[in-house]
Amino acid sequence: MTELETSMALLIEVFDKYACTEGKKETLTKEELKKLMEKELPGFLRGSKGKENCDKLMKDLDENGDSEVDFNEFVIFVATLTCLVHDKFQKCDKK
Repeated sequence: MTELETSMALLIEVFDKYACTEGKKETLTKEELKKLMEKELPGFLRGSKGKENCDKLMKDLDENGDSEVDFNEFVIFVATLTCLVHDKFQKCDKK
């Protein structure tokens, strides 16, 4: 597989790993999302109010209002976060 194909497969694998621990296997509950972020994105929660941030993030991500994050909503989150990190690195490179 190419690097991009591998990255896509890993994204699916990470989502599935956390989505299958409780509730529906094709969505993340708030608790599953929090566990995923603690393990896979620890820098995102560092130095902030974890539960409060997770509650707000869940509300922002849950476009269809079912109190769960499906794969499409998760991918939008990861893509947005990736864009923000990319922008930050671009600004650092210009300095």
